[in-house]
Amino acid sequence: MPVRLFLSSGDLMADRRFDFARDLQLKGDLAAAADLLLQAAELAPGFASAWFTLGEIRQRLGEREQAIAAFRKSRDADPDDRHGARLRLMLLGAEQLSAMPPAYVRALFDQYAPKFEAALVDDLGYRGPALLFKAVLSVRAAVRKAALFNRAIDLGCGTGLAARAFAAQVDRFIGIDLSPRMIERARATGLYAQVEVAEMVESMRGKPDASADLILAADAMIYLSDLAPLLAEAKRVLVAGGLLAFTVETHSGEGVILGERLRYVHSAGYVRAAIEACGLALSRCEDLSARDEDNAPVPGLVVVAAKA
Repeated sequence: MPVRLFLSSGDLMADRRFDFARDLQLKGDLAAAADLLLQAAELAPGFASAWFTLGEIRQRLGEREQAIAAFRKSRDADPDDRHGARLRLMLLGAEQLSAMPPAYVRALFDQYAPKFEAALVDDLGYRGPALLFKAVLSVRAAVRKAALFNRAIDLGCGTGLAARAFAAQVDRFIGIDLSPRMIERARATGLYAQVEVAEMVESMRGKPDASADLILAADAMIYLSDLAPLLAEAKRVLVAGGLLAFTVETHSGEGVILGERLRYVHSAGYVRAAIEACGLALSRCEDLSARDEDNAPVPGLVVVAAKA
């Protein structure tokens, strides 16, 4: 996992109290850690990292209301919400489900980038690109079309794992990711004709109509609560007969929820309805897990949709 985000308060004494509190937290002395964090916040009331960490401790102690208050202080202290305090508030039921803060995603993956592939592939058995590759080839074979694509867009491209899986089938890849450090690593692979540091939907809005044969989103849709805007742009950008292939994490209930690991989890019914509503044709929707967590497969879907 990435190194924990720390935003200095600008007050040396407050920062030191935070460091001591983190040591106590890691040793399991949560009450003493909380006391030091409150001291740090008194010295620097706009200390987002202190408030966020206090919220985590209050949550672990079962003090829901105090946790909510601390997470709100963290969010207010850092309007970009680089810690993701809003996500914690959603998880606690204190706020409605909404979009993930872009600054949180960027900070998360900028920190994660140096160890991304080792952590994801080696530790979590990540297999999303391979599953998408198999699904796309199967869909193309079913309609007797060659599995070759002139132009492909890799959404949330990370370090280039999906492009690596599809390299022999794509002439020109565009990689899009919110994290500059991920994009640096994607560029270094030499697999992309173009890379962009951008939010997925915003980047897609800048793409010409009918300009891509294939759009991939491996382990990227889990950072979107509402899939409709991206699906609509994908339909516009795809050529006739073009494919959108993506993975999501899923659950047995209805709609979209925020999972305990702070990723959005979409039901199969929601995914099917969203694809139908945007005017794409569902070609494949399989119950397949793209990764493991705690040595067990995370329930997921591998989805391929076509533009008629």
